[in-house]
Parts: sequence; C-alpha cells; structure tokens
Amino acid sequence: MRILVVDDEPYLTDILYKSLKEDGYSVDIAQDGIDGMEYAKLNVYDVIILDIMLPGIDGIQILKNLRNMGINTPVLMLTAKDALEDKVNGLDMGADDYMTKPFELSELMARIRALLRRDQPSKSPILKISDLEVNTLTHEVKRGNKNIILTSKEYSLLEYMMRNAGRVLTRTQIVDHVWDYEFDGLSNIIDVYIRYLRKKIDDGFGQKLIHTIRGSGYCLKEN
Repeated sequence: MRILVVDDEPYLTDILYKSLKEDGYSVDIAQDGIDGMEYAKLNVYDVIILDIMLPGIDGIQILKNLRNMGINTPVLMLTAKDALEDKVNGLDMGADDYMTKPFELSELMARIRALLRRDQPSKSPILKISDLEVNTLTHEVKRGNKNIILTSKEYSLLEYMMRNAGRVLTRTQIVDHVWDYEFDGLSNIIDVYIRYLRKKIDDGFGQKLIHTIRGSGYCLKEN
C-alpha cells in the first residue's frame, strides 16, 4: 500500500519514512505544500498524512483542493496545534482522521491501518480468501497449516491483492499502490513479483489463487 507524507519537519519525515517502509508501505515524501499538492494530484495513494502548517500551501487548502477535484483518498491531518478550530476546519474540509503533534508512532500506525480497513466489508485485521490468511497487524501469512515467509515487497503486493480480492488489477494499478515515486514503470518487475508470489502462495496447493487475466492484469480469487 502506498502512502504520501506531507510535512516540513525533516526529522519527522525521516522517522515516518523509515517506520512506514519497515512496515511494508511504499512511501513518498513532500516537504512543502506545493510539492505535496502535485504529488497528490499526479499519483494514486491509499492514505495521505498531511500536516496543516506547511510552506507554500497549507494543509487545509490542499485538502480542500483535493476534495474539490474528486480525490477521496483517506487523509490523516497532523498539526502541532491542538486548537478545536483547526480540528473542525480539517474535518469539515473532508479529513478522515486527526492527530496532534507530538504523537506516538504506534498510534499513528494503528490509525493508518484503520483507514485502510475503512472500505473493507470486514473490519478485522485478518484478510482471508479460501485457506489463505494475511494478518495486517503482524504481517504473518498462512495458507492452510503452512507459514509463508515473504519479503517486504512481496507482502505489500499480496496485501494489495487481498484487499482487492476478486477484482482484476492492471499493472498500472499495482505500480500505483505498491511501488513508490522512484519506480521505473517500464520494467517487468510486476510480472517478476507475481511469479515470486505464485511460487510461495500457489505452488504445492491444488487450488490456484493468483490468476492472469490476459490483456488486463492479475486477479486473486478462489476460482
């Protein structure tokens, strides 16, 4: 899953970048409002972490612009202020959640996971299809009684496919949600990682879950 962090504090963005990466997310960083607005317009994100006090364009205006453009990506607002007015303005403009600095990193991670579950039929942290289970809290993956060890990128790809089980995902959609801004979309890396996943998820099991949809992309489904 792909996250945009817009904040002008280098120390904080460095911590968030490393922590989110360790948790398996793809992360883009913008350190002023102008860049943040451009990133949010040009790329597809699963969550945007947006500071209110930013140089160039403030976070409230960015949020207002995005909602007016029909971009409904979940937005978690950050601010050093704890004034009620800031919270009200952010929520009225379409923010999905709000945290006041300083905050506990573990709480931020929990709120991100909650935002990612927002549109899921089940609010459980366990994603399941057939006998395949993914625990989004611990990143444990099991198929039947077998524990499956995945790399960080393999896990990110599988989680994205699990959250969209039954849907045909194009290579462009996979790139947009699993890889960050630096990715060279012209390479065959998507096909390579699908092969990696198939070896770990499908090989040795009678029922295949990862399907190639010719001319379209890939789909995770039971049959």
